[in-house]
Amino acid sequence: MKITQLYQQLEKDFITPKMSDEWAQHMDSVADFLCDNFKKRSMGLVCDFANKINKVYTAVFPSKKVMQKILIGGTCDAMLFVHHPSIWDIRKAPEVFQQMDRDLLRQFKNKRISIYNLHVPLDNFGDYSTSVSLAKVLGIKPEKAFAPYFGSLYGVFGKTNLATVYEVKEKFEFAVGHGVSLYKYGDDEIKNGVVALITGGGNEVEMLEKITKEGVNVFVTGVALKNDFSKKAHEFAEKHKINILGGTHYSTEKFACMAMVDYFKKLGLPAEFVEDEPVMEDI
Repeated sequence: MKITQLYQQLEKDFITPKMSDEWAQHMDSVADFLCDNFKKRSMGLVCDFANKINKVYTAVFPSKKVMQKILIGGTCDAMLFVHHPSIWDIRKAPEVFQQMDRDLLRQFKNKRISIYNLHVPLDNFGDYSTSVSLAKVLGIKPEKAFAPYFGSLYGVFGKTNLATVYEVKEKFEFAVGHGVSLYKYGDDEIKNGVVALITGGGNEVEMLEKITKEGVNVFVTGVALKNDFSKKAHEFAEKHKINILGGTHYSTEKFACMAMVDYFKKLGLPAEFVEDEPVMEDI
């Protein structure tokens, strides 16, 4: 597939005119590597380094670990597809998003490895979306989208055969491969067999209000720790008896990037998911 055809197909399949984002305004330290189009809308092609693409790598964040893994393999003429163009690290708050390493970007440029980003478009409700992908690995059937976000709907209400929040926790831990947090604010039993999911950082009062209106008492998300930023959300959840499960930003969003491997393969491109590390302080 020609490189222009690939970009056009991604645009057609994921990006709508109503979507927006704001990454570029926070990426001054790497601005000289960014495409003009990305500087305008903060989505799509981030770094235009390739003339052709023989392989696609997918990842949640363009971390040093991810970029180094790709370079060590001797890859040229490729594309790194990421959900975020910056790297999440809550341990470095208030600057929770760090920018790509300039030396590694130079090496990507020399090796002709472009970087492509779909943040809001991949969060948006659909076959490959972050919350839908997480629901699927938890055996939850996505039924209804919610949570407006930059022109998308990035939350999901889904049906489950699991009976209790502890069963959800067990399945969640098995899926992500590590412990998850449970803030036990509500009943053990799952009301009406419905669970709410928002990957990444969905633990906010506005989202919990929507969950309450649906009569849901189990909420699965990524960043769930109780701190100054999330204190009000936890107070709201406790008042309205909503159990919160947190599995880290990375681990809840990686399943969409893994699913995108199949998307690229269907386009005739070899593709591979690059593993990274969860930040356990998220939960």
